[in-house]
This record gives sequence, structure tokens and C-alpha cells, in this order.
Amino acid sequence: MESHRDPTDIRVPVELGPRSYEVRVVTGRLDEFGRFVRSALEATWSGRSCRSARIVTDSNLAELSLDAAYRAALARVGIEASSLIVPPGEASKCLARASWLYDELVGGKADRHTAIIALGGGVVGDLAGFVAATYARGLPLVMVPTTLLAQVDSSVGGKVGINHPRAKNIIGAFHQPLGVWIDTETLRTLPDRELRCGLAEVVKYGVILDAGFFAALERQAEAILDRSDDALRAIVARSCRLKASVVSRDEREETGLRAVLNFGHTVGHAIEAVAGYGAASPFQHGEAVAAGMVAESRLAHRLGWIGPDVVDRVAGLLERFGLPTTVPGLDPARLLEAMGRDKKNRDGRLRFVLPRAIGQVELTDAAQEADVRAVLE
Repeated sequence: MESHRDPTDIRVPVELGPRSYEVRVVTGRLDEFGRFVRSALEATWSGRSCRSARIVTDSNLAELSLDAAYRAALARVGIEASSLIVPPGEASKCLARASWLYDELVGGKADRHTAIIALGGGVVGDLAGFVAATYARGLPLVMVPTTLLAQVDSSVGGKVGINHPRAKNIIGAFHQPLGVWIDTETLRTLPDRELRCGLAEVVKYGVILDAGFFAALERQAEAILDRSDDALRAIVARSCRLKASVVSRDEREETGLRAVLNFGHTVGHAIEAVAGYGAASPFQHGEAVAAGMVAESRLAHRLGWIGPDVVDRVAGLLERFGLPTTVPGLDPARLLEAMGRDKKNRDGRLRFVLPRAIGQVELTDAAQEADVRAVLE
């Protein structure tokens, strides 16, 4: 369980034996970041000798000098850091950008004792994490997610990767961070659209694992949208604890348990693939997942697994958070073709994570193509 000794400093353990680490959820407290990183590094062979770091961030955050503040915090604990700045947006999650980072690391004589600090949203975390996993067969990694989507999802669990033009996240690795530092203060200036995208993943945790959490989101929707510090820390910590409970039991997706985290993502990833990645896409990741959750809930209803009331609650909460529940204009045939490349598929059959009730889901291949097509249409 996360610590509640200080309501502004919540600690969530991710139990993975020798790869265990802590997620720290705070508001402010940048002065403690350096000690957090040093403590996390001291727990590992490569980290104990770490005296240098590379902060991978995007140009939006660099313009706010956020990377400079984190460099100063690291300097106070004897870690000299420099910044590697990439363009913002999904288009940076590609082999070309990873190759540029490799070039910068080689040019800067980085070695296995050089830490990577991923400061930014999900794109930065996935890209920097993938480079950390593959350079010199693994560099120490600390995640500093600055968007709600990254704070509740991609920064925890060790899945890192980049996109192929025809499939999202298809090139990747498992590389657990040494620690995750989540400062909800960064959410105060987050654009409304990006906050809503993060809320899609928060809603997902309620549907797949915790009916009580889902009900709490329904009750507290206004406080969350008003960005109350208490509300934001609570939903971030709860989401991280729920994800940690899954990751600790199925770290590398070997038992099938971790697949529950993909609710909404089979359709959601297909939406992204068909609509396109990057700034020109009409759908951000959280928006695609929101529409995917509604489509997959409707599929569960079509199979007789749930009643219409469950579909209505899922769609209703997403609508309250300002998220799309449909994606008109996308060709169902192209969406189906994109789903055929989903990593959960087996023996050519589409597999979905579908709800049995709020708080309970199941991985299944029970849906026929005609069922899926009917829902998409």
C-alpha cells in the first residue's frame, strides 16, 4: 500500500524482487529530487558509480527551463547532467530519433554508469527508456513523467519502445526504471486536452480492476477537472498502485495477467494507426483509448457479457471528462486490418480485453469478425 503519512508525499512500491523500485507522488518538493535519484542509484551496481546523467526531454519543457531545474537538483548530489532535447509529439518515437540519441551518447562517451532521466510525457519516456534499455545493454533509468497520461500509465511497469510506421510500440523492450518521480505540480499548466487524455487511462483502471475507484471518479469528476492537488495526487497514486499490482505479478507479459491493462487499446491502437501518428492526427492516444473502451464495452454487450448500463456508465464518465466516445470517418475495414497486427492476437484470431462488470475484465477471442465489424460500424 502507498504511504499516507504525508498527504503531499505518497510512496507506491513496485515489487519486482531485485528490480523493485518506488514511485514517489508529490506536489512540489523539487529540492528532494536529487536525493531520491541518488538513493535509487545506490541500490544498483551501475548506479553506485554514477556521476553523470543525460536528461532526455522535449523542446516544450526545455523552453520552460524545467530540465535546467532538474539538472541543478542532480548537481547538488554530485551528478553532472546535460540535456538531450527532442521535438515534442508522437513523431519523435521513431528509429531515427533513437539513432540520434545513440549518436549523442556515443559522442559524449556515455557508459553503463551514465543515468538516463526521462523528463516529459509518454513519448519522451518510451523513447528515452528504449534507448536506455538498448545502449550498452542497459543504462540506469529514472522516469520523471510530466503529463497525467505518463504519470498513471507509461512511466510505471518497464515497457519502453518506439513506433513502426505501420504499428504502434512494435519495437520495444522491458527495462524497469530505478525510480519514478511524479510531481503533480506539472499538471497545473498542462493543456486541457492532455489532461483529459490522461483521464482516459485513469478511467481504464476503474473498469478493469476497481469498481470502487470507478465510482469515486464519478463522484469527484468536477474536483479532478478543477485540478485540485488532493484529487490529482489521489487518482495518480491509486492508478499507480493498481498498475503496480499487475506488473508485480506479470512483469514481462508471460502469464496473461498484464494483458488486462490493454482494455480499450486494441481498438485504440487501430484508431491511431489508421488516423496517423503525430501532430497532424485528429486523435491523441488517450482519445483513441477512450473511444476504444466504449467500442470494446459495446462488443462485450453484444456478446452478452454486460448490460447496457455498464456501457452507459463507461461512456458517461468519459464524456464528463470531455473525451470522445466515437470516431466517425474511419474505415472499419482499415481498423480491422490494423487490429490484425495487435500483439495480443494468437493463431490469427483477434483477442480483446472485455469487461464482465465494472472492475472485472477478461482476455478473450470469443468475438467474431462480424461482431467487431458491427461495433465499428
